[in-house]
Amino acid sequence: MRPFFSARLQFWLAGFLLLWCLGVQATQADWPLAPSHLDLVTPYGDLHVKPSEYIYESKLLINNDEADPQVEGILNITYAFATSQAHAALISISDGNSRCPIAYRWVILDKKGYKMSPAFGSCSPQIKVSSTHHTLVVKTPNSEDPNKIDTYSYDGKTVKRRTQR
Repeated sequence: MRPFFSARLQFWLAGFLLLWCLGVQATQADWPLAPSHLDLVTPYGDLHVKPSEYIYESKLLINNDEADPQVEGILNITYAFATSQAHAALISISDGNSRCPIAYRWVILDKKGYKMSPAFGSCSPQIKVSSTHHTLVVKTPNSEDPNKIDTYSYDGKTVKRRTQR
């Protein structure tokens, strides 16, 4: 009885399968899953996601009061950064819109209170987050061209978007 595949074909198929698996792993490693938290306690105040019976009606609370402007939807506190004078948290927001399933806002808490960025993002849950001395950065795939990356920088006042390959 002859084998279904020749030894040479089996070798090439095994090699292709190995390369494909490595490619899938590299893609997942490029965009790790964002953490998900519902509470963040800081010296400047506490962030809390107040759940709701209705899936898209959870609310963001700051020191047990609703955030102003109101943040509502499926919410997660995905990243947090601390400096000697403030704490910053990235909030992911899903409001059920299938065309743009996710947006983000930065919340910065300090001794004066808090400030919140406008909503931003390229509608993707795939993000990489970092911070520099005075800037919070979110990178995410561009929604129109998967070969491009959108970089959103927040300096505590404005969100700036830059698109690059």
